[in-house]
Amino acid sequence: MALNYRDIGLKVGLEVHRQLNTARKLFCDCPTEPVESGQKIEFMRRLREAQSELGEVDPAARFEARRSRTIVYRADMGNVCLVEMDEEPPHQLNSEALRIALTFAKMVGAQPVDEVHVMRKIVIDGSNTTGFQRTCIVATGGSVRIKGKEVPIQTITLEEDAARIIETGEDTVVYDLSRLGVPLIEVSTAPVIGSPEEAYDAAASIGKLLRATQGVKRGLGTVRQDLNISVSGGGLVEVKGVQELEEVPKVVDYEVRRLLHLDKVRSMLRARGVKAADVLGQPLHDLTGLLASSKSRLISSWVLKGGKVMGVRLPGFSGLLGGGDVRLGKELSDYAKAWTGIEGIIHSDELPGYGLTKEEVDAVRSVLGAGGGDGFAIAVGPESKAREALYFVLERAAVAVEEVPGETRGAKPGGMTVYLRPRPGAARMYPETDVPPSRVTRGLLEEIERNLPPTLEELASRLTSKFGLSTQLVWELINAEAVEDFESLVNTGVQPSFIASLLTETMKDLKRSGVRVENIDLRRLHGYLKLVAEGRTAKESAREVLAYLANNPDSSSLDAVRALGLLAPTVEEVDREVEALVEELAPKFSGKDPFGPLMGELMKRYRGRVDGAMLSRLLREKLRERGIAK
Repeated sequence: MALNYRDIGLKVGLEVHRQLNTARKLFCDCPTEPVESGQKIEFMRRLREAQSELGEVDPAARFEARRSRTIVYRADMGNVCLVEMDEEPPHQLNSEALRIALTFAKMVGAQPVDEVHVMRKIVIDGSNTTGFQRTCIVATGGSVRIKGKEVPIQTITLEEDAARIIETGEDTVVYDLSRLGVPLIEVSTAPVIGSPEEAYDAAASIGKLLRATQGVKRGLGTVRQDLNISVSGGGLVEVKGVQELEEVPKVVDYEVRRLLHLDKVRSMLRARGVKAADVLGQPLHDLTGLLASSKSRLISSWVLKGGKVMGVRLPGFSGLLGGGDVRLGKELSDYAKAWTGIEGIIHSDELPGYGLTKEEVDAVRSVLGAGGGDGFAIAVGPESKAREALYFVLERAAVAVEEVPGETRGAKPGGMTVYLRPRPGAARMYPETDVPPSRVTRGLLEEIERNLPPTLEELASRLTSKFGLSTQLVWELINAEAVEDFESLVNTGVQPSFIASLLTETMKDLKRSGVRVENIDLRRLHGYLKLVAEGRTAKESAREVLAYLANNPDSSSLDAVRALGLLAPTVEEVDREVEALVEELAPKFSGKDPFGPLMGELMKRYRGRVDGAMLSRLLREKLRERGIAK
């Protein structure tokens, strides 16, 4: 049954983040593109929460500090300096990044600020060496239109991108600093988006305008969307890190179903007379002796290592913990995992299972004092961790009785989300005293207005008229963010429509097949197209050659063509082969046109090596010479 989003009070606010294609980072002179200098560094930090100037501690910061992880930073000195290491004050705000942000502001009718003041936003998950992210508002207001609806823009900000996680352990997280400090533009809308489809359209519209500035980076990891989602009767949920545009409506749909399910569960728990205090007051029980001989691998592996099996009753929760992709049991385990890092958490609605028999489940119920209407949870691991995890299970279960909570969640492939941390409070922002304000002068704004870039519609019109491409193919190029690549490759001498199809349909098809197309750089694409233009391989070889290049990043296009056996024979060789084929087979088609069968035979022999148009031309010439074809 389709949801009526208006009736459930759906409100979505969108935050689109895009890396800017500037020469240097936001607060230093380090390059924004990776550089291999050969000089590697590594150092460690521990970050702790601290009170704001108002004497408050941000809840998200408290969450990260509680995990007490050691943070390891690695980098190549070609990409970082003392600013990224927090050993030197930041430099002046990057004027190139400011100009790009102001250009976008003018394109959407926003009002630029008179002076740009940098703020610090507390972030102590290790993604910033300082323990905060530098951010600044560049403009407010403006709007984008989607299918006749106006979506107001609240703020346009500049901020520094975070370091990239390389690996995560139980008590350690490792970051690469190369990305830290790359300029990001953030465009935040008002929460007026009322459906998954509108969320997609708004993100797509903002993305098109950002690309039109000609100042944003392209490729994997350069763009992400954060979504603020709420429905009537529930808290505000912030979903972080939606990478693909196509995932935006899936995330909204999943979160709506999750929030509605939690609201339904809350009503059912209340109808059963469950009280939050009753849940929080449940004692923990050691089930290790009871289940020590269980054939469950989850349990036996920890028992052999000296771990414990702990259990707790969840009064009135029977039948409410399981379900499909949206279920309360997952909420409880995700919450406990986020706070404690423990993995071995299971609940009664998924049992018998995990190797536990019905008899063992009944015995657990007996020890926990769980009646037919009760559920329970089990945590397996080191005793302290298992106990701690169950306390968090109880905490989240008690919340389920009282409310549908607001929180920060992370996006997962396919549109699902997972609990990350509490929502940040208002005390996380304070002024950055090391960076002086940047004035936005009338002269600068007038210059930007005089030189606003063409819209994407104007770009599409130019490409269509200049290269004879279809409107559909042009927009596929634009949406794939491949226009720059197309214009740099079109001078290879290959038909423009083939190059455009290569950069769009062929790449998309390869990606769907699991090929890592991001490994195919522009230089090797250029090399492949030159081979096609010179007749050294056929256009039909494209898919095989590009897949080979993706899987063999150190190979050249010529290496790929040779390795695949797709290197074309000489024109003289082909000419002799066509001549011999006509002489042998043409007489067998007396009274009929032999072109089709002979062309089919040639394509079998030369597919992927010789261009079909060339084979067709040679065959017709040979047939005409014998007076067989027109």
